[in-house]
Amino acid sequence: MLLGDIVAQFSNGGVTEEAVLGLSDFALLAELRAQAEASGSDLGTYAAAAVNRYASEAPDEEWVSLMGAMNRAQDPGSAYLERALAFALRRSP
Repeated sequence: MLLGDIVAQFSNGGVTEEAVLGLSDFALLAELRAQAEASGSDLGTYAAAAVNRYASEAPDEEWVSLMGAMNRAQDPGSAYLERALAFALRRSP
């Protein structure tokens, strides 16, 4: 399944959890849950917004770094998703 298709299904919390768990980063999932709750949002809505914010707000140097990470990754979509979610968490108040 394409990354865009997965993000489009983030309204289903199970899809979101499965996608994040697939990254094998349990700390990231815990942080996402906490930020989603703090913002009064569900996990899927928060994660979808985070991915969209990354696409629109990430600086040029982040994109260059992302391209290298995706090039080295076995699953470029997962590399993108992990960086996008981590980026959003770093920028959260």
